[in-house]
Amino acid sequence: IMKDMTLEEKVGQMTQLNATAVANGTEITPEGEKMMRTYKVGSVLNTPGDIAQTPEAYDKFISELNRIAMEETGIPCLYGLDHIHGTSYIAGGTLFPQEINIGATFNREHAYNVGKVTAYESRAADVPWSFSPTMDLGRNPEWPRMWESFGEDTYVNAELAVAMTDGMQGDDPNHIDAYHIAACLKHYLGYGVPVTGQDRTPSSITASEMREKYFEPFKECIQAGALSLMVNSSSNNGIPFHCNHELLTEWLKEDLEWDGMIVTDWADINNLYTREKVASSQKEAVKLAINAGIDMSMVPYDCQFSIDLKELVEEGEVPMSRIDDAVRRILRLKFRLGLFDTPDTSLESYPEFGGSRHAELAYAAAVESIVLAKNEGVLPLKKEARILVTGPNGNSMRTLNGGWSYTWQGHGASRPEFTERFNTIYEAL
Repeated sequence: IMKDMTLEEKVGQMTQLNATAVANGTEITPEGEKMMRTYKVGSVLNTPGDIAQTPEAYDKFISELNRIAMEETGIPCLYGLDHIHGTSYIAGGTLFPQEINIGATFNREHAYNVGKVTAYESRAADVPWSFSPTMDLGRNPEWPRMWESFGEDTYVNAELAVAMTDGMQGDDPNHIDAYHIAACLKHYLGYGVPVTGQDRTPSSITASEMREKYFEPFKECIQAGALSLMVNSSSNNGIPFHCNHELLTEWLKEDLEWDGMIVTDWADINNLYTREKVASSQKEAVKLAINAGIDMSMVPYDCQFSIDLKELVEEGEVPMSRIDDAVRRILRLKFRLGLFDTPDTSLESYPEFGGSRHAELAYAAAVESIVLAKNEGVLPLKKEARILVTGPNGNSMRTLNGGWSYTWQGHGASRPEFTERFNTIYEAL
């Protein structure tokens, strides 16, 4: 395929747009279709309308994206969602406990089930790729995304992330069937220990700690067959991860002989210019990131990345060999997912979507994740005792489900169409 591709088509494969950039809700706009065709866009992410959609809506939406992509380049679109605790972006899908709860079970089987059910139900909605598992070592208690990780321990993160990856990808990552999806390891590397405690801010990890502790879960998952990886948004000791050639190319692609694909996090190539200030322009930021080893840019709203990268190749600032390496990795992932043979799947082939068997697996994981404090004569409660349920989380479905539930920050859980048949803690009591 590559020998017949133009430079525009190759750069397009390296470009990923947000769903809202090409569609109004689940309807692809004329402007969105024009952008897809003009820039030969190879990947789209996120839920249309920024709210969970039904499997049928996804089937229609992604099928249309694939129709446009196949007509334009003959290469299917690669669609991805942040399904980090079950199919949390698909209405009616199964939500599992967050990863921090899975970590509390110390049980690989639960992590495997999260991956397997997520894969099955994602494919029911025509989605072949999920940005998970998350294996950031949460070692700064101020970090606001602790709940996304399996906790602070290297071994626990490695073992549970491998189990989830196996559940997602199945037994043969080279030939993923219609009931499995590609995993995307994140966030590489050291994302869970920002110095300030704030999300997407710099860390200060020593070289030995980085290699022995933070790298280990990623290494184990890659050696278990993980097919893609997402990069940490920030920097460590002054070097942004998105332009760190040593970590992206040497540690991953060369030392591990890994033939998978590296995608950025949200708008993070441009952040090399606007936030990290290691580039003098947006175009130079593209040069730094691609030459360091980035294969696909989560742009996510326009195609200036495509324009800049094409010019950089023509000017000799980015070698064609680097472009070919990136595109080869992207196409390889699409082949491994079977997208060239079967670009679309549909709900009728997945009768267990959102069913009782999957709910039982989620419930079993939740029960086993409960951590009991030491009983100092409190339990059992006296018959005449009264219980006070207090605080903002006591009667909140949003905080019960956590982030990545129907919407990014989880506020979609307050919408009755998603959760009216479930109870908050207060309602349950």
